[in-house]
Amino acid sequence: MQDIIKQFVLLWSVIDPIGTIPVYLALASAYADNATRRKLAYKAITIATLVLLFFVVAGEFLLDAMSIPLPAFQIAGGIVLFIFAMTMMFGESKPESELDMIKKGMHSAVFPLAIPSIASPGAMMAAVLLTDNHRFSVMHQVMTTGIILSVLLITLIFMLLGSHILKVIGEAGASVISRVMGLILASVAVNAVLAGIQVFFHLKPFSDGL
Repeated sequence: MQDIIKQFVLLWSVIDPIGTIPVYLALASAYADNATRRKLAYKAITIATLVLLFFVVAGEFLLDAMSIPLPAFQIAGGIVLFIFAMTMMFGESKPESELDMIKKGMHSAVFPLAIPSIASPGAMMAAVLLTDNHRFSVMHQVMTTGIILSVLLITLIFMLLGSHILKVIGEAGASVISRVMGLILASVAVNAVLAGIQVFFHLKPFSDGL
């Protein structure tokens, strides 16, 4: 149960369903009818799901094909996740930065809604690291995939109820939550780097990292 909660919090942080709401609403505002808005949400979540499942299934095979040891990828992934977390905390928050993309005329369910708002670089990294064949059993990987799909389902529900949720928390509230998730993600990223270094240099591991 502890592993499930840990993975859920991590995947919630990198996918950030609440931070996706302002991005979706900004895109949906271009359409007058609710049917088209719902279609936008379904299309974005479908694309994001396919992208993350690709990394779950093929991510490690790509690493093996390029002869990249998993500890090296774990360290690199932790660094990328840490940088991603820093931008969430000290730069523009996720909703703010992605709303800027929309203002520049990038209107699409694919970009910036599906990628990078939902299937963020951090989510792609996490999908690979959490389904490592060398560290996790098939059942554990199936469980992780189920958690990914559950967070994506919550993201879809949040988008469909976006206008009501945003009225309650406001854009400022979404920004604050995004920054708190960034702090949690930063601690997870540091743990991943340390665990990767220990495995790479054949030291006694202190945890499973990610």
